[in-house]
Amino acid sequence: MTASTAPTHPRATPEPRHYLRLLTVTQFAFNTGFYAVLPYLAAHLGDGLGMAGWLVGLVLGLRTFSQQGLFVVGGALTDRYGPRPVVLTGCVLRVAGFCWLAQAATTATVIGAVLLIGFAAALFSPAVESETARTAVAHESATGTPRAQVLAVFSAAGQAGAFLGPLLGSLLLLLGGGFRTACLAGAVVFVGVFAGHARLMPRRPRPVRGRGLRAEPSAKGALLTREVFANRPFLVLCLVHSTYLVSYNQLYLALPAEVERATGSQSALGGLFALSSLLVVVAQLPLTRWSARRITPRTALATGLAVVAAGFTAVPLMPDGPAGLLPGATLVVLLTLGQMLLVPAARGLVPDLVEDHRLGLATGALSSVSGLAVLVGSAATGTLLGAPGPVLWTVLAAVPLAGAVLALTLTGGRRTPESGTTVTDQL
Repeated sequence: MTASTAPTHPRATPEPRHYLRLLTVTQFAFNTGFYAVLPYLAAHLGDGLGMAGWLVGLVLGLRTFSQQGLFVVGGALTDRYGPRPVVLTGCVLRVAGFCWLAQAATTATVIGAVLLIGFAAALFSPAVESETARTAVAHESATGTPRAQVLAVFSAAGQAGAFLGPLLGSLLLLLGGGFRTACLAGAVVFVGVFAGHARLMPRRPRPVRGRGLRAEPSAKGALLTREVFANRPFLVLCLVHSTYLVSYNQLYLALPAEVERATGSQSALGGLFALSSLLVVVAQLPLTRWSARRITPRTALATGLAVVAAGFTAVPLMPDGPAGLLPGATLVVLLTLGQMLLVPAARGLVPDLVEDHRLGLATGALSSVSGLAVLVGSAATGTLLGAPGPVLWTVLAAVPLAGAVLALTLTGGRRTPESGTTVTDQL
């Protein structure tokens, strides 16, 4: 950390390396609890509660929208009050949401529970992600370590949690605990996350460069417009990220349908989710280390989305029969490889495209625009699930391809490299 950004409250601003460790462990625990439940939600809604396919798609879309779509709220609150109270409130709401979902038996109560679960993450995740991005920039300035490489560690920790979460959920289901038990187990994990942050997270907002954290009341209404809609490079990044998230959401909608079509059940889903997470845990760091030093973030975004599109294109070309899981596995592998390329690049670009004191709002807006796209995309995909296979997978492949083309129009960010470094070293 440079002298100009030295903290005035040492207890409120841990050394970047230690703070990154706390945030990374947080991401691991958060995803462990979350993915113990989410992969089995569609089957629970369809088979357990008898919902129609379009309604299942709508509920999943509402869950994502209440999370991603409201990230902007969590991000703005983080800028205003600092990450600690926002994170702790998100943990409390996530525990309440999982307990409610465990008991929900009607469409209205299920929707209420998933909305609460999503909003909890809309508070928690922007606070943690914006702090991680800000601290990664400080760590880059102090050590020269590319921020994308630091953010890749964060992503790998999250995927390690996503690897263990479905296994935990599968184990509970195999032991006869059912979906309700999986929800309660997820709630217990979030109780632990709350306890850890209540003890270790700084009590004051982190000081930032530039103007103060708090905007004048008269300017609040214009902040979102200025930072998102009037900031063309950031708006383009939001749209590109939207095509990725719409595609990634198919792991919970189109993939379960494909697995059931090929094998007659969704029992193999846990293994496919584990495959995705294991790939990230093993390959994320070396892949990001290579991409951060060899290609620009724009190229990483476009290439990652092209790989995702290839995954959807490959599904109808794969054989059935004994190799019935091959289409689903191919989709998971290619989607995961694309994700590993594009997510650290997208997150690493955000601090370059907005002012530092609005980083929380920008992080939230990135996900909010994506959440709105997922809400529309999930309902549309749910309708297309009954269409002939090539139609569905062609439409799904077109979405990330459009994002790849759009990514090529991105321009550079606001900051310039520190002396003695190059652009590829910094990003």
